[in-house]
Amino acid sequence: MNLLMKNRLGLIQIHLAVFLFGFAGLFGKFIHIHPAAITFGRTFFAGITLLIGLILTRTTLSIQSRRDFFTLLLSGAVLVVHWFTFFQSIQVSSVAIGLLSFSTFPLFVTFMEPYFFGEKLKRFDVVIAVIVVIGLSLVIPAFDLSNHVTQGVFWGILSGLTFAFLSLLNRMHVSRLQPLAVAFYQHAFATLFNLPAVILTGVSPSGQDIQLLLVLGVICTALAQLLFIGSLRHIKAQLASVTAGLEPVYGIIFAFLLLNEVPALRTFIGGLMILGAVFAAMVMHMRAGQQG
Repeated sequence: MNLLMKNRLGLIQIHLAVFLFGFAGLFGKFIHIHPAAITFGRTFFAGITLLIGLILTRTTLSIQSRRDFFTLLLSGAVLVVHWFTFFQSIQVSSVAIGLLSFSTFPLFVTFMEPYFFGEKLKRFDVVIAVIVVIGLSLVIPAFDLSNHVTQGVFWGILSGLTFAFLSLLNRMHVSRLQPLAVAFYQHAFATLFNLPAVILTGVSPSGQDIQLLLVLGVICTALAQLLFIGSLRHIKAQLASVTAGLEPVYGIIFAFLLLNEVPALRTFIGGLMILGAVFAAMVMHMRAGQQG
């Protein structure tokens, strides 16, 4: 396979992955059960699928140190909180609010990464952070926690914060462990951590709920993750990161077509500011990486 064909394959894989990630947000509306149960079903079915992928690709599951084991445990716990708050945000507000507020995670990475890895905070990143905050202020209709949209933004921001932390943990892992193995361990540990919460909520999913959870876990999570990882064999990580910024766009389009959710004008303008700022930050980091 020549270089052009490899690039095309990588682009197809990454866009399919982001397409599926964007579609996953709609399951917060499709499945009418507690967010803890949705999260459990997602991690459970995704974990089984990833295990099959590990077996088929003969990827090693060995963990190099006790430190890696405990950080994988921690990342599993963080993954539970991330997806719980993500689906909670969508259930109390809308798909657009959940996805847009979650997409602020690069803002948290900007300020957390220098602390974790001893890197310098750049002035440009601070400017981007200010723009994101202004965008969020437009998305929030009123600073009143009794307002459903405000609640959705709060849960979405918490989802973005935990995803940022998870991204930093993954950065530690990928230098020593296989990405597919990391994904499996995170989903397996997340399933175990979330089991008590599911038992306490006493959720009894219907047959239709289980079918939707199967689609969410296998196709919109495990398959999407495998496609994302596979794309990195053919395209640069920076390009994959920029393309991943389309996730809220896909999700909002799906919500409009399938759920008839139309974002308010303030939400639309604020969302454009958030996505524009995040995209600009990714492009600048790509250029900095190429120059370095």
